[in-house]
Amino acid sequence: MEHDVTFFRPYPFVVGQKLRIVEGRRKGDWEVVCVKEHKVTLRCPISKKEFEWDRFCYLVEEQKDIRWPAP
Repeated sequence: MEHDVTFFRPYPFVVGQKLRIVEGRRKGDWEVVCVKEHKVTLRCPISKKEFEWDRFCYLVEEQKDIRWPAP
């Protein structure tokens, strides 16, 4: 029997990327400052605070020419 299956892959972060997380407790604009095998460090573009978290994001959509950080 065949089924509809949804596949998820961890996002391949790249240092210098600008991100907008749209849901969850980490929502907001971030810049990737360090990528390790199991961790990613993100910096807030407003406060400049950095946070290291377990890798957690999954690609949903990419957009070009978007204002960042959000007003």
